[in-house]
Amino acid sequence: MMAKKPPKPAPRRIFQERLKMTALPLYFEGFLLVKRSEYQEYKHYWTELRGTTLFFYTDKKSTIYVDKLDIIDLVCLTDQISTEKNCAKFTLVLPKEEVQLKTENTESGEEWRGFILTVTELSVPQHVSLLPGQVIRLHEVLEKEKKRRIGTEQVPITSVEKEKELIEDYVDVLNPRPACFYEVSRKEATEMLEKNPSLGNMILRPGSDSRNYSITVRQEIDMPRIKHYKVMSIGKNYTIELEKPVTLPNLFSVIDYFVKETGGNLRPFIYTTDENFGQESNTEVRS
Repeated sequence: MMAKKPPKPAPRRIFQERLKMTALPLYFEGFLLVKRSEYQEYKHYWTELRGTTLFFYTDKKSTIYVDKLDIIDLVCLTDQISTEKNCAKFTLVLPKEEVQLKTENTESGEEWRGFILTVTELSVPQHVSLLPGQVIRLHEVLEKEKKRRIGTEQVPITSVEKEKELIEDYVDVLNPRPACFYEVSRKEATEMLEKNPSLGNMILRPGSDSRNYSITVRQEIDMPRIKHYKVMSIGKNYTIELEKPVTLPNLFSVIDYFVKETGGNLRPFIYTTDENFGQESNTEVRS
C-alpha cells in the first residue's frame, strides 16, 4: 500500500492557540465529514484528536473549535458500506448518540480508526491496515495517553463529569483567559473591531468593575452592528447576561458558546502584534 502525503498541519501560531484552548495533547488531525444526531447532513471539518476528544474546526486556520465530541466512553466503532469510491465511512457508537464519520480516502480512514481505537481502548488495534511507521506512531500515542490518564487519575475521579471539570481547571491554570481577551475599554474594543474586521469580530474585555467581564461583538447583518454582553463572575462559574442567562465553567467556554450559537459567524479577535489599540473613537454604542 502506497503511503499518501498526510495533510499539512496548521501553522505553529494556530497550533499554539488551539493548545491553549484545549489543554490536551494532539495525537492526529485531518479533514473529516461528520454527521451528529442534530445535523441534517454531513459537515466538513478540520478535525483534531486531542486526548480522548475530537475537536471540530470550520477550516484549518480557525483557532476556535465549533464543536467537540468526547469519545472516552466509546462503545464500539462500526464500519459502514460506502457507495462512494475511495471513501471510508464508519460510526462511533457512544452511550448517548451515534456519530457518523466519513473520510476523503480509505487510507485516512484506516488512520482515524487506528488512533480513535488506540486512545479509547488503550491498546493498538490489530485489525487496521497501516504501514509500519504508522503503527509505530500508534504505539507512541498509546504511551502518551497512558501517561496522561495517570496524571488525571492522581485526583480521584468518580464520573465523566468530574474528569471534564479537571480538564477545565487545567485550562484555567495554563491560561486563565482566552487569546481574544484585551485590557481595553468598550470604546477601544469597538475601534479594534471596526478597524480590523479580518482579525475577528469578538473581544473579551474587563467589565465595569475588576471582577466581571464584557464581550464586544461586531455583526454584519443588514449593516455592521456593535453589541455588548455582560459576563458575570459568580463563584467558580461565569454567567452571560442574556434573556435566558447562560452559566458556564470558564471563560473559554463563554467564547465557545458565542461561536457555536452563531454557527461560527462570531470569531475571536486575535491580534498578533504588540500594536497599541488604545485610541479614541467616536463610535456610539449602546450599553
